[in-house]
Amino acid sequence: MAEELKVIVFSLAHEQYGVEVDKVRTIERMQPLTRVPKTPAFVKGVINLRGVVVPVIDLRGRFGLPEADYTDNSRIIIVGVGDLEVGMIVDTANDVVDVDGDAIEQPPEIVGGIRAKYLRGLAKLGEGKLLVLLNLEEVLNKSEIVQLELFGE
Repeated sequence: MAEELKVIVFSLAHEQYGVEVDKVRTIERMQPLTRVPKTPAFVKGVINLRGVVVPVIDLRGRFGLPEADYTDNSRIIIVGVGDLEVGMIVDTANDVVDVDGDAIEQPPEIVGGIRAKYLRGLAKLGEGKLLVLLNLEEVLNKSEIVQLELFGE
């Protein structure tokens, strides 16, 4: 498992998170969202991204973190899971880093209030920093993906 991973680093409630670059389609500035009725509260709506309707979730809401107002630094990270594209609202999208596969550890049960099932692992970066790697398949779990696909097509 010693391969290197390229990871997009973003922040959420003052914590650093990462998602693999190969799962990220694009990073967009905040834009108006069209609300969709009868969806979970963390599903903020949909956007029209170059002719494709993309559902957008607020990761703070998804993880049960306190909501925050969107700022000029807020971003929508468009990720792909299977054939589904979903936008994730984050506080900031900071950087791309290389993570050594050997530096990734299993997450404890709860990290920053987030249950371990949403996490792929914890990556040790230099200077004692930890990067929380997301498990996108769980963040966008199957039953919710089916729900999102209904209005994503």
